Amino acid sequence: MPTAIITGASRGIGAGFVEGFLGEGYHVVATARDATRQLSPSSRLLLVDGDIGRRETAVEVVRTAADRFGAIDVLVNNAGIYRTKPFTEYTTDDFNALVSVNLLGFVHVTQLAVKQMVAQRSGVVISISASLADHPIAGVDAAVSMMTKGGINTITRSLAIEYARAGLRFNAVAPGVVNTHLQKDDPNDDVTTLQPMGSFAEVKDIVDAVLYLSRARQVTGQVLYVDGGAHVGRW
Repeated sequence: MPTAIITGASRGIGAGFVEGFLGEGYHVVATARDATRQLSPSSRLLLVDGDIGRRETAVEVVRTAADRFGAIDVLVNNAGIYRTKPFTEYTTDDFNALVSVNLLGFVHVTQLAVKQMVAQRSGVVISISASLADHPIAGVDAAVSMMTKGGINTITRSLAIEYARAGLRFNAVAPGVVNTHLQKDDPNDDVTTLQPMGSFAEVKDIVDAVLYLSRARQVTGQVLYVDGGAHVGRW
């Protein structure tokens, strides 16, 4: 039975990934600051509480997967934060928080997972980026947040080449607006101005994209947009 690690797993898209991979027959190690309060463990689902921006959390997550289930087949880097404000109003605290979760969180757990995957000669890393990182929308002021998500796109392509001969694959999924609790916090957004198809993506749409990439053995170095066509151009 294959094993998946999912970060940022306690709610929204992350909880959807947990359900999706369990449904595909995986063992899952799920981590979030409040994983044990939001999810129920089982023989196939192990939970680790912690801040993914801290290396000790990543060490515990990867050790749990390798020791309890014997391998790491898929890593889903879902943990992330998103802050919008005019560029000149971002603070050092904003920057440090975004880098800690969105970039350091990626680096810590991915480094450790890749070491295990190289030893196995197989493994897949799928990271959640954002359509806005490559295709800004007027009126959505998220420049510093997207600076970190753009970094995820870049490192995904670089690692796809670096580890191709080792049998590893690296891809990213870049959602547009997704119908989650985060979106409910901003109910005034007019989706017709954010996505050409005029409807939110659902959590299942993102889960389906990640599950596809988990088994698409000839797909690596890709950023898969799930944004209702927003990345195509002006509408």
